[in-house]
Amino acid sequence: MTAIVRTFTFDTLDPYAQAQFWSQVLGTGMDPEDAPGDPAATVSLGDGRPPLLFEQVPDAKSVKNRLHLDLEPQQPRDQEVDRLLGIGATPVDDRRRTDGTGWVVLADPEGNEFCVLMSAEERARLQP
Repeated sequence: MTAIVRTFTFDTLDPYAQAQFWSQVLGTGMDPEDAPGDPAATVSLGDGRPPLLFEQVPDAKSVKNRLHLDLEPQQPRDQEVDRLLGIGATPVDDRRRTDGTGWVVLADPEGNEFCVLMSAEERARLQP
């Protein structure tokens, strides 16, 4: 017998604020029963995929993530990076290359790193 992933869980100081941020990043909804001050908040990923669960913990993030999300934007990577910076992400590392390949490492409002990859269209244009 095997196991399935039920949720992708993030430890956080403010579950509701983190869920709001990630809901904007992914363009998906939060659980309508979640409210500010709740000890947990959930963001749906849809299509039967496990949701993101944000659970309150008393301590702030202190080291680099050992697990992170890689995001494939629906628009060009650089436009998506600008959008995410506008909603509260912060830059961590720029791994873009002059040939258009590469990715950008950003952090959410509590410092959790994630990567923004090239869009599928951008990758297809680079194929010979």
